[in-house]
Amino acid sequence: MIPAELLRQSRVETVAQSLREDIGEGDITAMLIPENRISRGRVITRETATIAGKAWVEEVFRQVDPKVTLDWQVKDGDEVSPDQLLFTMDGPARSLLTAERAALNWLQMLSGVATVCTGYARRVAHTGVRLLDTRKTLPGLRLAQKYAVTCGGCHNHRIGLWDAFLIKENHIAACGSIANAVREARRIAPGRPVEVETENPEELEQALAAGADIIMLDEFSLEDMTKAVTRTAGAARLEASGSINSETLVPVAETGVDYISIGALTKDVRAVDLSMRLEETS
Repeated sequence: MIPAELLRQSRVETVAQSLREDIGEGDITAMLIPENRISRGRVITRETATIAGKAWVEEVFRQVDPKVTLDWQVKDGDEVSPDQLLFTMDGPARSLLTAERAALNWLQMLSGVATVCTGYARRVAHTGVRLLDTRKTLPGLRLAQKYAVTCGGCHNHRIGLWDAFLIKENHIAACGSIANAVREARRIAPGRPVEVETENPEELEQALAAGADIIMLDEFSLEDMTKAVTRTAGAARLEASGSINSETLVPVAETGVDYISIGALTKDVRAVDLSMRLEETS
């Protein structure tokens, strides 16, 4: 789980950056509107989606103009239908229009992640597997995307390179063996989770003997995954990875592995189609 303060700090910083790149020295088009004009806007979705990103929208308007008020009709994690009202906003017309693009960019991108995750999670709901994201995220937007993953019913893998070990092929080669790598990990950061990537049943045995907490089964066949589940019998948690797609997801989940990691939850995000319209001015 992402620490709340870390997520808040990231949100403030990344929203500020999104506003800097959009507004620059000032919104010259908004200056066409009288400064004292007050308006109401409404935002709808044009397609079915799972919502994520309310706090990012609120942060955009807070940084642009704290006088703007938002009235949400949905919450993060809600599934919505085409033309459904998401929220209304009231405040200076200039501020509403200046903040519009950045706010919708955040909401449509994070809702896109959540929507994909909802679809994946629903397909394996009959199993006990937990679907995990990866570090294949948009640069600078990792924490936001990982938050959106949880809104869609999936789960977070490690946040980065600092909060858990994931010992892969090159780490093993550099350390000399799986046993050496696990032993060194325990020495460097006692208490941090240690995961080892394995590519065949022989490496699985080595990871078990070394006492890994989690063992990744990379590109294992369904037969070998099923055997691995029986072999470990709770001695370590198992994570399936590699070539997981819409066709292979359910059969992999039904082998009984604990986790399936899927890069597509975040790296192939498609924004949800949203629309904002001003309704009233005074």
